[in-house]
Formats: sequence, structure tokens, C-alpha cells
Amino acid sequence: MLVNLSDALTLEGKTLQLEVQIEADRFEGLYGGADIIGKTPLSLTAVNIGAGEAKVEGHLCLTFTAQCDRCLAEAPVTLEISFERTAAAPDAEAEADSRQFMEGYQLDVDALVQNEILLNWPVKILCKEDCRGICPKCGQNLNGGMRL
Repeated sequence: MLVNLSDALTLEGKTLQLEVQIEADRFEGLYGGADIIGKTPLSLTAVNIGAGEAKVEGHLCLTFTAQCDRCLAEAPVTLEISFERTAAAPDAEAEADSRQFMEGYQLDVDALVQNEILLNWPVKILCKEDCRGICPKCGQNLNGGMRL
């Protein structure tokens, strides 16, 4: 989804506040995917900070279903994502990184959220803190679950 930031990029002192619904129902990462089972709207604020530049701040909460890294049982993963980025107009003299999520004067919200999920994804997902995993001999879930 593209969000028009032309006012925040061109009008000095302009502030835009938006709530954007996240349309995705699944996240695909490098090592597989996870279904999105809960999401809040993306709260987005864009503030002009100079000629052709705007500070973009956002916050959202996403809940996924993923597999436990030890026992492979389904485990919920909740991410509270907050970010701050600089957006630049196509004709502004700004660093190339600031245009990473811009298409002209529009912010690519889907690409931005995908990037933030990747940056915030946990290194290890556990169904519970004391998960015992899978028996290396018989393959049984050592948490009392059934055989795999």
C-alpha cells in the first residue's frame, strides 16, 4: 500500500497523522513464513524537517503463529514495532537510504513493515521458556506431547 507524503515533504512545518490498515495476512522471511493472527493499524506520523525531507514515525503490534525452535509446536509471537525513518522527496538532496521505502512522493508501507518485521523478528522462538524439545532417539515431544 502506498501512502502519499507529498504535503509532509513539500510544506514547511506540515504534520500528517494517519492510521493505515495492514493488509498482509502472512509474513514470509528467509527461513519460512508465519501467519499473522492479530494486528493493530499502523499509526503513522510524518513531520516536515526540511526541504524535501520528513521524519516518519510509526507504531503497530502484530501477532504471528510460528513453530517452536525446540519442539516444533505452534507458538504465538507478538511484536511491538516502533520505528523512526527519514523520507525524502525524489528531487531532494538526501542520502540514498532515506529513499529505500519511497516511490516518488509515496511511502511504500508494505515494504517498510516487512523490513521492520525482519529487524524485530526474535532469534529463537519458544512455545514456553522451559521447553524441553524433542527426544533425539524417538522423536517424542519431551513436553508431554505426542510423537512426531
